[in-house]
Amino acid sequence: MLDAIDPVDAVLRMQSAMNPLLFERLSLKVVKEQWPLKMPFRISGYRWDVLDVVVVTLEKDGQVGWGEAAGVYYLNDDVASMVGRIEALRTAIEAGISRDSLRQLLPPCGARNAVDCALWDLEAKLTGRPCWQLAGLSLPKPLLTTFGCGADLPERMALVAKGYHQARAIKLKLTGEPIDAQRVSAVRDACPDVWLGVDANQGFTRSFLERLMPVLVRERVSLIEQPFPIGKEALLDGFASPIPIAADECVLGISDIPKLVGRFNVVNIKLDKSGGLTEALAMAQLAKQSGLDAMVGNMIGTSLAMAPAFLVGQLCSVVDLDGPLFLQSDRADHIQYSDGTIFCPKWLWG
Repeated sequence: MLDAIDPVDAVLRMQSAMNPLLFERLSLKVVKEQWPLKMPFRISGYRWDVLDVVVVTLEKDGQVGWGEAAGVYYLNDDVASMVGRIEALRTAIEAGISRDSLRQLLPPCGARNAVDCALWDLEAKLTGRPCWQLAGLSLPKPLLTTFGCGADLPERMALVAKGYHQARAIKLKLTGEPIDAQRVSAVRDACPDVWLGVDANQGFTRSFLERLMPVLVRERVSLIEQPFPIGKEALLDGFASPIPIAADECVLGISDIPKLVGRFNVVNIKLDKSGGLTEALAMAQLAKQSGLDAMVGNMIGTSLAMAPAFLVGQLCSVVDLDGPLFLQSDRADHIQYSDGTIFCPKWLWG
């Protein structure tokens, strides 16, 4: 595990450990990809039929590192924006760039995520040391992951949940509509023994959450994610929730974590939000130092996006890495799901 030091110092230490000569004269390639979903995926205020991602490859001495990003939809961080940001740094990247320099040049965003993860993967391949060693982690182990249900009619959500035959943890998308209570109850009836969490994606009001809470308690819900809109965190002041509450949309990088203390119990870390594995690892460390639990999530993605997040998951108490399960197909080398757990084989990434 990372040493118990200031997380920003931990990030900088990881960068200084890099050999700058490894990253001189790189060849950068940026590709846009589209992956159809099995069915439309709906959350509060949004719907997707396909997944658009950017894939970055960095090549040196015949070795190729790669990273994938879907961006942050509610910040207009889309494929066009990501490609534009990366291309604007092409000269700097190809001349040689460290992860620390990348953090200085780009804010937390999908573009930084794709390049950062490609740098980690390339370093692992050039040095022969896996990314978990480079990050100072223990040998990765399989992790229990949630399986997600998009917002839909209660009976359809129950069917989706029931269809996850191996699932031991399920997370439901809710929308702040009265039907949410039926959604939760229907899934609990269909899956009486699973760990159950709900995600409002900013869709609740405080009065709605107060009315829904008895149902959530009765149905043994273990986590409530991002109940209120960004900027409305004060609605949690004085709210004694019997169920842990996780921050998602309102936290991007390291600097956002201190403001969560006293209001939230859990920090949902996503690499597209944090701008890559580098900051995500430091966020997990700071969350724990701040008395918060760490959670790792995803914006939907192929197995390439799940692989670096899987390393963050080694530091987390809640893991939500089910993105590839929503796609019609996945990459040839892919994440392994078994008995409700996720595992990243060494040949996929890092």
